[in-house]
Amino acid sequence: MKLTDFAKLLVLGLVLTVAASGCRKKPGQITPLPGSRAGNVPDASNAPALANTTGPDTTGVTGFPSNSPDIRKDWPRDHEIFKSDTVHFDFDSSVVKAGEKTKVSAVADYLKANPMDAVEIDGHCDERGTEEYNRSLGERRALALREQLISLGINPALIDTVSYGKDRPADPGHDESAWKQNRRGEFLLETPPAK
Repeated sequence: MKLTDFAKLLVLGLVLTVAASGCRKKPGQITPLPGSRAGNVPDASNAPALANTTGPDTTGVTGFPSNSPDIRKDWPRDHEIFKSDTVHFDFDSSVVKAGEKTKVSAVADYLKANPMDAVEIDGHCDERGTEEYNRSLGERRALALREQLISLGINPALIDTVSYGKDRPADPGHDESAWKQNRRGEFLLETPPAK
């Protein structure tokens, strides 16, 4: 008898739990987005068809396709022009140090003066840590430099990022002086191929 009462109580509890979790509350105050009108949703059936494009043009440069990961895969890369602008990072960090920001500014100034060029940012790490961790840290470093360039007015479509983790050390040594050189972000100039 007790088992049946317990089973009924268990089923009743389960039903109430499902009912309570399945009920949706109406949202309270909805903050409208700037420039929007609350409750007015445009009818998409009357909208013009979108053109088949590879993305928006780069600001100020007409006919420059963007937003494709392979758009510049065959563009020549200059490893030397920004060599002195290599940014170094602290151990286990992707924060761009204040003393390194002038290097990023120099790259941004060059790109502003040469709007048809682009840049690849390579993120690197020292040999400590796992392959996966270093690949992720190299990516965070490259993305941190990308964000710095964007904040300086560079179009994001002109910036490619790559992480090499610990695969391409600048210094093959196994001490702090070598590791310090290997924790870096490098800029490579990408120039359109001659036509």
